[in-house]
Amino acid sequence: MAKKQLYNTLPLVAIDLGSNSVRAMAAESIGPNQLHILGYEQSTKHPCVDRGVVVQTSSAGYMIGEVLNKLANRISLKEIPAAFTVLGGRSMQMVNVTSKRDQIQKRPVSNLLLQKMEDECKQKIELRNPNIAVLGVVPAYYILDGQESEERPLPTDKATLIEVGYSAFVGIRELEEQVDKSFMRAAKTLENTFIRQDALLSAFATENDSILTDGCAIVDFGAQTTTLSVYKRNQYITTRVIPLGSWNITRAIEQLGMSIQAAETLKCQYGYASPDEVETNLKMRIPNSNICLTSVELAQTIQMKLDEMLMPLLEDIQHYEERIRTVYITGGGSLLNGLIDYMQAHLSIPVMFGSHARLLDEDDPDEFCSPAYSSLIGALIMAADYRREHSDRVMPGDDGLFKKFKKQFEEKTLDLFSNQNE
Repeated sequence: MAKKQLYNTLPLVAIDLGSNSVRAMAAESIGPNQLHILGYEQSTKHPCVDRGVVVQTSSAGYMIGEVLNKLANRISLKEIPAAFTVLGGRSMQMVNVTSKRDQIQKRPVSNLLLQKMEDECKQKIELRNPNIAVLGVVPAYYILDGQESEERPLPTDKATLIEVGYSAFVGIRELEEQVDKSFMRAAKTLENTFIRQDALLSAFATENDSILTDGCAIVDFGAQTTTLSVYKRNQYITTRVIPLGSWNITRAIEQLGMSIQAAETLKCQYGYASPDEVETNLKMRIPNSNICLTSVELAQTIQMKLDEMLMPLLEDIQHYEERIRTVYITGGGSLLNGLIDYMQAHLSIPVMFGSHARLLDEDDPDEFCSPAYSSLIGALIMAADYRREHSDRVMPGDDGLFKKFKKQFEEKTLDLFSNQNE
């Protein structure tokens, strides 16, 4: 019998299923919270994700397979059989939940016990809400015999009464199921999933340790969604997802009477978040049309859409300004000219780009320091930690993949005959 391959012999690979692309990045861990980027690829052939939810598993599976094959070729591997991914989207919400244990007498607080308490919280939420799935659970605090701590107890710590508070990220069950089906269609193994908000926090907190104690807000600008997460002292205070993103700005420009390609080019090259930020009021003629547009007019169109997108989030941040120190912006849409100044005009605390540059090898290309890669970098940092905690995991053989498809076929067959008998 062939020897099973360990997961930790493979490169770390993270996939981001975006609204207009599937992106994949490979890296190796070169030290604590240190990565060397091996390669990056993306596929934009088939739009298959709508505001964070996979809507076409066949297309998503094709693109996952394509992008991993391209990445394997780039880094000179025969195959990349497994990857991590990040989850987020319009249906993502956060709920607080607690789990308690009375051990009757002082006993060790084992990792097995803590895992059972976490699983209990997941089950508690899903039993109450059958249509949702718990996508991730982040411990917020631990109380051992009345003593509260933000640090995870050691297996040698002992206590009688144990209480753990969690921030649970939940979403419609379809969100998780569609991602699983997409990986199955690609004949790839989904090694583990991470919450996008947690991946971003991992990237920025490692760069700036004060985030964990001082508190921050992170605004993630995606193509079809914009997400706010407020974090303070090892705990998520609130999260909110707006179903509008940078693509909606492009569509607003398109409605001025030009092609979507011309609108995207104008936004990226000449767009500003506010007319006040325009340095030179250029007059631009749109190719293949009779449209003439000034830089100020373009900025006015962008600002109108930004007001619609961001005002609800800015009001949320204002509510927490006394409790946090900084607002970090990230994601591909954060690169819009003048966006920081636009947001700063409404807030009293500093607004700046989230940075993950310190996590990268000094020989890595500077382009990977862009906010557009922050979620992938954060996912790779979390993937390295996951690998260390699961160093004995082995890759399934062909029989394991066959069993997955066999089970899926049997379930569909059962559904078919059940429906006939109704």
